[in-house]
Amino acid sequence: MSKLFSSFDLAGRTLRNRLVMAPMTRARAPDDVADERIALYYAQRATAGLIVSEGTPISREGQGYLFNPGIFTPEQVAGWRLTTQSAHAVGGTIFAQLWHVGRVSHPSIQDGGRTPVSATSKIAVGATAFGYDESGKPGFVAPPAPRPLATGEVGRVVADFAQAAANAVEAGFDGVEIHGANGYLFEQFLNPLVNDRTDRYGPGTMENRLRFALEVVDAICERIGSARVGIRLSPYGQIFDMPHYADMDETYTALAAELGRRGIAYVHLMDQSGYVMNDIVIDTFVERLLRLLREFRQNLPQTAIVLAGGMTRERAEGLIGDGTIDLAAFGQPFIANPDLVERLRNGWPLTQPDKATYYGGGPKGFIDYPPHAA
Repeated sequence: MSKLFSSFDLAGRTLRNRLVMAPMTRARAPDDVADERIALYYAQRATAGLIVSEGTPISREGQGYLFNPGIFTPEQVAGWRLTTQSAHAVGGTIFAQLWHVGRVSHPSIQDGGRTPVSATSKIAVGATAFGYDESGKPGFVAPPAPRPLATGEVGRVVADFAQAAANAVEAGFDGVEIHGANGYLFEQFLNPLVNDRTDRYGPGTMENRLRFALEVVDAICERIGSARVGIRLSPYGQIFDMPHYADMDETYTALAAELGRRGIAYVHLMDQSGYVMNDIVIDTFVERLLRLLREFRQNLPQTAIVLAGGMTRERAEGLIGDGTIDLAAFGQPFIANPDLVERLRNGWPLTQPDKATYYGGGPKGFIDYPPHAA
């Protein structure tokens, strides 16, 4: 039997298979609260060994897109509880992805029309948030130059992450995934060509650039336990104006070593090769990523490694079979194939998703995809 469909021990929690439903923004929460449709959406896909929820903002400050369910108010916690109960009722395991976009936001989303915050004062050139335009209608808007977080404020953001993790556990999630990828706040600290600080979080040393990420990990582990914590990274991603830099491999190898010492549940890497964002195609770094994954294996002996991006059954079985990764994450295929696990197991054809219904709207393209008629 293929290892892909065998059970897996994730930090003491048994997953029914090694397929992960990757986090995907669907923008179906009009009041930023998960509702019955969202609960049904995840329950339909709960045959995955692990579900990672769509990005859920840890605070209003951390939000960059309208209609995403947050995890910072009592109403949001209650809304998510219906989702976790629904997933658990059919045997699923679900983690909440905790999200702070940093500079990829807009004053129309922020309390009091405030300027978005970041590690930096540099604008995210070419990026877009989803807020309110000049006429007050929802739409894509260009982020302004952000306000750099004062040194004393960084601890507040760290505390927001820890509280959001506690809220997620209260809402019934089995754990949390820290969103450290895709050009959002963590990468704004990690990248020395973006981070222009002069304090202890500045780009002067590797320790400084890793400091914010590790403070968040430590705070969350202390609050809910390391066995409930994962993190997502995208080492070669260029989304939202993230230039490559000379010691990129060394940075992520050092981060992996520190994460290994903390014994978190998993590290989730995203392969953005060929990904299109605002008509820009991300360069291909497949071989370089595979080399980095093998280095991660050395630094993460007790931590599961997850890979997402362009995943197929064949690729997943190969990488799991040779020990490069432990779990394979599938994103877009889960949108149109709620029974993706069985389709892959049996070699059934996959339904192609309707990209026009990826974001926003009602049940169409969200909860109306049927399972395979065997």
